[in-house]
Amino acid sequence: MRRAFICPSKYVQGENELRNLGYFVRQYGTTALLVATESSVARVSEALNATAEKFGVTFVATGFQGECSRDEIARLGALARQHACCCTVGLGGGKALDTARCVAAGQGLIVVPTTAATDAPTSHSAVIYRPNGEMEDYAYFPRNPDVVLMDVSIIAASPLRYLVSGMGDALSTYFEARASLRSCAAVNAGLPCGARTGDCAPARGTLAAQALAAACYRTLLEDGYKAVLACQAKMATPALENVIEANTLLSGLGFESGGLAAAHAIHDGLTALEETHAYLHGEKVAFGTLAQLVLENAPTTELEEVMEFCASVGLPLCLKDIGVADISPEALRLVARKACQPEESIHGMPFPITEESVAAAIMSADALGSAYRS
Repeated sequence: MRRAFICPSKYVQGENELRNLGYFVRQYGTTALLVATESSVARVSEALNATAEKFGVTFVATGFQGECSRDEIARLGALARQHACCCTVGLGGGKALDTARCVAAGQGLIVVPTTAATDAPTSHSAVIYRPNGEMEDYAYFPRNPDVVLMDVSIIAASPLRYLVSGMGDALSTYFEARASLRSCAAVNAGLPCGARTGDCAPARGTLAAQALAAACYRTLLEDGYKAVLACQAKMATPALENVIEANTLLSGLGFESGGLAAAHAIHDGLTALEETHAYLHGEKVAFGTLAQLVLENAPTTELEEVMEFCASVGLPLCLKDIGVADISPEALRLVARKACQPEESIHGMPFPITEESVAAAIMSADALGSAYRS
């Protein structure tokens, strides 16, 4: 079977890197669509103005509304055409970056996360949501971002919750890549446009992706708690810089070229519950990782290691931690059914999956996490 590895053209991480954004825009022209909420723009307005002046570029404001929905994508696409924008800049959190990805559609994309809350920045895929916040679909594009620009100074000053959420997203990377390897599952990295309908053979993840996923997990265990302390102090330390790279680059390349499995599918299922909508992607993925480990009957020592890590950095351990104080049998079946849809990544697990086994894993993980917390 063919193998595939996919990655952005450039990844740049450092303090005050946003001031170099104009340099990358100039590779395309002088006018860029800026997909960002007004609050995100306000946070970094001084650096944006400085880079615009230094490199002679213009950013077209979009007033992004915060949801990566089809209506918002269409609105911003029309705005880009109206202003003849040479490229698209996504600035902010995961949904702003996904929306920019959809607007760019694989052409001229620069992403500038203001947090390290997900591994989405490096990806060629996006998650599309309904306006009510429920996950609707995935979108895939022929190219990854041209530039991923990580400003450590901005991320160090961002709320701690976002960094921790990013660790929750990154936590799943090793376990999902491992499951995909064991099942010989195809990964999206090897699927060019049209391939999902049979235009070409699928691809497996690479040894490089497995190594990156393993490095991601080791970095979280070694530097996660130290990074929390640094972020609380709003200081850029080596531990924080390592975790930013783990959350973004190691996890991003690890998941996309290593494969997804149950953890993200269970996250998708949990989005069907309205009470989870106030919680971040990585917070729900962290619980999904525990559920995946239960589903595959992982060794007790491994489960305990993951729960200890989650507790040390403040990640969810049970359903109550993501807003679900009491789940009815009907709601549990809804979550399991959504997680097991034919197109979901849960079918990358190395054994047959049923809605009943997923529901049981969710409840068992909830009981284990609750017991550990108490």
